[in-house]
Order: sequence, then structure tokens, then C-alpha cells
Amino acid sequence: MSKFSTSLILILLGVLFFALTVLNNQFLSPVRLDLTENQVYSLSTGSKEIVSNIDEPINLYFFFSDKSSKGMTSLRNYANRVESMLQEYSKVADGKINLRIVDPEPFSEAEDQADEFGLTAASIGAMGDSIYLGLAATNSLDDQEVISFFDPQKEKFLEYEISKLIHKLSQPQSVKVTLVSDLPLAGGQNPMTGQFDPAWTFYIQLQQLYQVEQIPNAADALPEDTDVLMLVHPKSLNESLLYAVDQYVMRGGKLIVFVDANNESDPMAMMAGMGAATENHSNLPRLFEAWGLQFNDSQVLLDAELGLDIRTADGGVARHFGFVGIQSQQLDRDDVTTASLEIINGASFGTFSKSQGSKLRWTPLMRSSANSDLMDVASYATLRDPNALAREFNQQNQQRVLAARLHGNATSAYTQANAETDSKFVTSTDQLNVIVVGDTDLLADRFWVQQANFFGETVYTPFANNGDFVTNAVENLGGSNALISIRSRGTFARPFNTVDALKVEAERKFREQEQLLQQQLDETEQQLAQLQSQQGEGAGLVMLPEQQQAIDEFVEKRIEIRKALREVRHQLDKDIESLGNWLKFLNIAVAPILLMLILMLLARLLRTKSKGDEGFEQ
Repeated sequence: MSKFSTSLILILLGVLFFALTVLNNQFLSPVRLDLTENQVYSLSTGSKEIVSNIDEPINLYFFFSDKSSKGMTSLRNYANRVESMLQEYSKVADGKINLRIVDPEPFSEAEDQADEFGLTAASIGAMGDSIYLGLAATNSLDDQEVISFFDPQKEKFLEYEISKLIHKLSQPQSVKVTLVSDLPLAGGQNPMTGQFDPAWTFYIQLQQLYQVEQIPNAADALPEDTDVLMLVHPKSLNESLLYAVDQYVMRGGKLIVFVDANNESDPMAMMAGMGAATENHSNLPRLFEAWGLQFNDSQVLLDAELGLDIRTADGGVARHFGFVGIQSQQLDRDDVTTASLEIINGASFGTFSKSQGSKLRWTPLMRSSANSDLMDVASYATLRDPNALAREFNQQNQQRVLAARLHGNATSAYTQANAETDSKFVTSTDQLNVIVVGDTDLLADRFWVQQANFFGETVYTPFANNGDFVTNAVENLGGSNALISIRSRGTFARPFNTVDALKVEAERKFREQEQLLQQQLDETEQQLAQLQSQQGEGAGLVMLPEQQQAIDEFVEKRIEIRKALREVRHQLDKDIESLGNWLKFLNIAVAPILLMLILMLLARLLRTKSKGDEGFEQ
């Protein structure tokens, strides 16, 4: 009876497990529970909004070399992560996204299709096979977008890149960029040389990607079809145009502003002389104050750490504290506009700060180093010698904001509608989308790109990421508000914080001993060098046995110290490796054993209960 009861219970458990599995697959497959810390397997509100705006079906082709990547555990895990995210998009789209998983095996039609889409074939397979890990997408109009290769290093932007691709296909019309500036961005005759200057390189790049229209500061209104508005060195804007900019932003328009404390790339200002240079600044105080922002256009940033080396008048090289190269450490690594950039060069930056009592939400994109100072524009304009600037430098140990993203709530700089406009006056917005940059010189070619003639064609070779920043900013703001809100997410590969802490403790344990041995080694080598130099000076004399013995002892001691030093470093690596082995043992062996013990205990409890029921019946 006992055996029969146990067998029956096991059969019932098997049937129950099978039934629950079928029910889950049939009815609960759309239900998902994301317990990760950063919700990396779930779509953000912005992505769901983009998907909900799809009008015509979109086809997604996820190419991953499944068979060719056998044994590449890390890459396969990331491919599973990407596929899971794509499946989430497909489920949320409710039939408007058709997802197809493709394994482009070597010499197959699928591989030819991947090549036709322009996906990247990475030669990282064990046998030299090409590995594909990319996404191609098409819409009903045969428009095509691709992500050539999903780089695991850019995982935190995975959702942003996929959402951006879907957004482009669901709204394929070109972005219209309106550029307001009196600078000769499109090229023209240089008043100083009389020669024709070409268009600035960043302007050429924008024209290649978007519809670009430039209007002067004296214009009365903005084009109605403006998607992204860019103000470059907005000096003395027409009052009507300033009102139009204000209302454009209040209605949810996207704005990029390049202001400057001292523009050094304006040919008209340079021709007017040094006195005019002190007045060659730009600002939008009326709008900035209404938003809760302040721009210091009366002082120029000096940075001893980020200063660029320039050629001086005497042919030498000196560091110019006013010419700044912003490194990756000073760029926001979590914002898509600056995350992948390495250096941005500029000159005479102005700095931003929040107004007193400001409730403005902002994200600093560029900062100075802590080794910085501020100098008034008039003094800076008269000091052309980099060494003179260095002598006037006074470190204040403070980082300053040089560019920022503004978002959230903002009020209009006006209290009523302009009498010349018939449009409805908007007093505030909760969708402020503005990027402000405290320099205009970073747009000039001399700070980031070199031009050369190659068989009659102009070749541009960038040495900084200034143009990439402008393109990233326009591309980001050219998307929807939902796309802008996504930006970066968390990573699915969480760091081993406990392991890292133990590694630090292990390093600390041996660091003092290592430093002591290194100090003894340095002293021994120094004494040995002195004895050997004395031997060299007295080469013509017979060396005393005591001197030779001392040298031999020092050589032997040096060998022993080096051996002990190697042993200390080896022991450090060994301890870290031992820690890793213990963790592997706990995960691979101990956890399954504990699970088996728990199951055995449950089985024993079931048998005991069945025996008790049998005895009760008897």
C-alpha cells in the first residue's frame, strides 16, 4: 500500500507539472516578470510609446550566427539578451512588428541576405568563420535601417538603438534643421584674406544627413516645419525672432544653443581688432533666466589640466590654458550624445550654473577638470601669450559645467503674446528639450578637423569628436520625446561587488610587503651601482677582495629580493584565483547538492505522511 501511494503521488506530481507547463505555454506566455535591478528585460515607457505609434507593419530580421558561435559563452549570452529584448518589442507591438530570427550559416542564402543588408561579419569564430550579431529592419515603403553589429560594450544603449531604428521606420520623413547664425557657416568670402572660404565641416555633415536651412539673427520668424532648432552665437537676436524661439520651445520644440564668452573664430571680429574681441560674446539671458539657468559670458575658463599644446610665435610649444581639450573623463558617459566620444576641443569656454532657487532639471554633458580658473574676458583677450596666461592662473579646485541638457518644466520669458503674431500664446511647458553649449569655437574646423586635397577631392580627417557631438545631438533631439527619454539603461551583467571587495582586500594584504621589498630592491640596486661605478673608476687598479665580496653579496641579495617580490605577486594572483575557484565550487557543486538534499527531505516527508495515513486507515 505504501509503495502504491508513493507511486501514485509521483504520477500525480508529473501530471500536474505537465499540465502547468502546457497552461503556461498556452495562456501565460505573454506574461513576464522582470526581477532585474534595472528592469533591463522590460521596455521603458518611451519605447512603448514609440511602438504604439507604428502605423504600418515593420519587419525585424535578427541575424545571429548560432552554430558558428559554439563555445563563445559571453557573446551567446549577449545574443540571448538582444533576442529577448526584440521579442519584448514584438509582444508590445501587438502584431505591428514581425520578428524573424535568422542564423546566417556560412555559404548560405541567409549569409548572402545579411551581406545585402550591410551587416558586419566579425571574424572571431574558432575556425575563422564570420560571426553575425546584427539587426536589419524594413517597412511597407521598403525603407531600410540596420544595426550592423550589437556591441556588448554599448549594452546600456541597446534599448535606445532599437527604439531609434523603429522610430525612423515608423516616421521616415527627413528631419528639418533650422540654423540661426550670422557666422559664415555655409562658406563665403573671407573679409581678411579676400579669398573664398569653404563651408564649415560640421555644416556639410548636417547637410548630408538632414534638411538644413540657415537664417540670420535679424530674421523675424522661424520656418514652421522646423524639427530641430540650432542657435550658433546668437548675438543681438531680432526681438520677434527671440519671441518665436521662446514659443517654439514652449510648444515642445527641440533646441540646441551654442553661446560663447569670447568667440575666436568670427572673421569679422578678428578684422575689427582686439578691442572688438572683448565684446564678441553671445548669450540668451532673457530665456535662460526664465528657465532658471545662468551663463557667465564675462569670464573665460582656464584649465591647467585640459589645456591644449599650441605652437608659439618663437616656434616653441606651450600649453594654452584657454584652449581646452575635454577628455572622456569630463564627458557624461550615460548620455547618448557624449557616451562614445573621446575628446572635444574648444576655446574660451563660458560656464553654466543654475539660478538661485532654480527648479531646473539638467544633466551636465561636459565639465572642466577641478584644476580650473576663471579670467575676465577683457584680460584674456589682451593676453595672447600662453605663458602669460599660465602665470595669471589661480587654481580654484572646482569643476565647472560647460554644456548641459535641460529637461522638464519651464516657463516662458514673456507674459503675453507678441502683437505681430496671431498664434496662441503658451505660458509654460513640461517637456523642455534643450542642449546648451558654452562655446562656439568648437564648431570651427581648426579645433577638430584637418582638410587635405586628394586627387581633386577634399578629404576631411577629424582629430577630435566635435562633429560627432553635433550630429549626435541633432539625431537625438530629432527623434520623438519618447526616444529622448530613453537614453541609457542598465546592464544585464551585474558586477561582482563582493568579489571585487575581496580582491581589494587581497591586494591590500600583500601591498605593504610588496612595497617594502621594492624599496629594498631599489636601495640594493643603488648601492650596487655605486660599487660598480667605483670599480669602473679604478679599472686600472687591482680590486680588493673585500670590494668584490661586497659586490657579490649585493648581487645575490638583489636576486633574492626579486625572487621574493615575484613570489608575493604570484601569491596575490593565486589568492584571487583561489577565491574564484571557491565561488565556482559553490555555484556548480554546493548549490545542486543542497537542492538535492531539500528534494530528498521533501520525499521523506511525503513517505512519512503516506505511512501515517495507511496506519490511520488500518
